[in-house]
Amino acid sequence: MSSNTALKQTLSGFHLWGIAVGLVISGSFFGWSYGWASAGTLGFLIVVLLIALMYCCFIFSLTELSTAIPHAGGPFAYALRAFGPTIGFFAGFATLIEFVFAPPAIAMAIGAYINVQFPYINTKLIACTAFLLFMGLNIIGVHIAATFELIVTLLAIFALILFMVIVAPTFSWDHFANNGWGGQNQFHFSTIEGMLAATPFAIWFFLAIEGASMAAEEAKDPQRTIPKALGAGIITVTVLALFIMLFAGGAKGDWRLLANINDPLPQAMKAVVGAQSIWLNILVWLGLFGLIASLHGIIMGYSRQIFSLARDGYLPIFLAKVNKYTHTPYIAILAGGFVGIGAIFSDSLIIIANQPLTASIMTVAAFGALLMYIISMASLFKLRHSEPNLHRPFKAILYPFAPLFAMIMSVLCLITMALYNLELAGCFVGFMGIGYLYFLATRSSRNKMNQ
Repeated sequence: MSSNTALKQTLSGFHLWGIAVGLVISGSFFGWSYGWASAGTLGFLIVVLLIALMYCCFIFSLTELSTAIPHAGGPFAYALRAFGPTIGFFAGFATLIEFVFAPPAIAMAIGAYINVQFPYINTKLIACTAFLLFMGLNIIGVHIAATFELIVTLLAIFALILFMVIVAPTFSWDHFANNGWGGQNQFHFSTIEGMLAATPFAIWFFLAIEGASMAAEEAKDPQRTIPKALGAGIITVTVLALFIMLFAGGAKGDWRLLANINDPLPQAMKAVVGAQSIWLNILVWLGLFGLIASLHGIIMGYSRQIFSLARDGYLPIFLAKVNKYTHTPYIAILAGGFVGIGAIFSDSLIIIANQPLTASIMTVAAFGALLMYIISMASLFKLRHSEPNLHRPFKAILYPFAPLFAMIMSVLCLITMALYNLELAGCFVGFMGIGYLYFLATRSSRNKMNQ
């Protein structure tokens, strides 16, 4: 591998845990409340528990692949080895869509949080500024970027704990369960429809945690550190997600006022301590660390995916160029960032989906994630059969039941999301189709490059 396209191994297990949690911790600050709008608190709680079980099964299965094949491409590399170039492309491009579309949704939430304090500043301007700032930080160097990610992740966890401590005295199960079945006090058949429609917002609690596996080429002793980081990461995220949702819904006030907004935690706290409370201001500023952690971490993730695809000829080769001083894929960072900034201004998605822009972007990202999960679990089964002697420092827990459950749940979620988001499903298929046309057009040059 050329030094011009090589990454540097500098990350510890603690760094990887920070990346794993940081990638998704923004999901505890915003996004999930859109699920309340259709499923209610009780209906959405059931959906979240099922999705949490799916992710636990998925992560403890993916860890086998990430330790056996430590590669910056993550799922792309696993599918390529298991099934060849075509399926490898689909896994890699689906991951790319997931990681490129998630950051603009998070950047928009950063804008919403800052707008609480400074309502005269344009939300989209704040989002673009945040994007550019953390693109720059990722270019400076992976060790600096990962250390920053660890610090802001710890601060974000502190913010979530602070929120729970402050609203806990007003917690009531009656508050949480009131009209909890899709806006009704009794379960009805229509509640099931609302629960199915809420699927992408439950996924948002966990979306992109697998991105830590893409740091494998930059990790010290990845066979040992990745299992610990991913395992501890999924447990951390699951516990935080469940408690935050319970405390926000059960606090003083009406949970229905928190649905369909980008800042549910500040609004929930406002109902408890008042709009002028210093605690509200502290939460808003500390809450930004959670959003920053995810934006920063996912920029790191999408850049490694673009870098890996380009290095193997699935995207233009110049995107795989690494800065000779910082050893970061700076062109990949810039390219993905400008696509993400474009998505911030893609108001046509509101017209297409007839829902808030943030929710639309989140749903497109979830489509990419679910397709990648299906292919990754299929790759695990295929490699167990075709390469039984492959060195596997970590083996999937409860194999074959856990990966099979994760794969079946991913298929069901993908079908459900497509049925309830036909327009956005069409957008996702369109993006994949454009990528596939490029894949076909560059096949001959890619074959020459790999000879």
